Amino acid sequence: MNDESLLLLSNKAWAAQLKDERPDYFERRAAAQNPNFLWIGCSDSRVAPDQITNSPPGVMSIHRNVANLVYEDDANLMAVLQIALEKTKVDHIILCGHEGCGGVAHGLHRDATGHVAHWVRGVGDLAERHKAELDALGEKERVDRLVELNVREQLHRLANLPIVQAAVDRGQSLTLHGWIYSLTDGILRPAETIGADQIRSRAAA
Repeated sequence: MNDESLLLLSNKAWAAQLKDERPDYFERRAAAQNPNFLWIGCSDSRVAPDQITNSPPGVMSIHRNVANLVYEDDANLMAVLQIALEKTKVDHIILCGHEGCGGVAHGLHRDATGHVAHWVRGVGDLAERHKAELDALGEKERVDRLVELNVREQLHRLANLPIVQAAVDRGQSLTLHGWIYSLTDGILRPAETIGADQIRSRAAA
């Protein structure tokens, strides 16, 4: 699939198959969207959220960036969250990292420069806070442990965002899920869950 023309041909075949199975499929999808999930994940090409969860179009909104990071000054992420929480009113936000994440590994190199190094600066800060634990591990284990720590860190950042806390205050049923995807067996592993009551208690603290 290295030729862009093959992508266009595959798209036509996919659309034709769906129309054969359900002639009104695209008309119904075009009318409105009502996803119940927002997925915040890494931009790694091997981690396609809808494919690895076997989800058809319309089930989840998707936001991806290098190392699945949550920054309050990321206008793109904040716009996605606003739509998901205020318009489509999702019940679940999934923050998903993956084993062997190159962005997370980049965060271990504090002397690196460039756009990626700037973006993953928060991962570097997280690694510094867990330096003793991480230094005792081999390279692969170090990266994968930092992947898990990063998922938990970003999930807590998400729970602390005013826009998320405001949604819970309005009475929305919202659960935040931290998951890790394994590239070697294709399985998603839950790492942490934060429910609406926990989000509410953070806002009150």
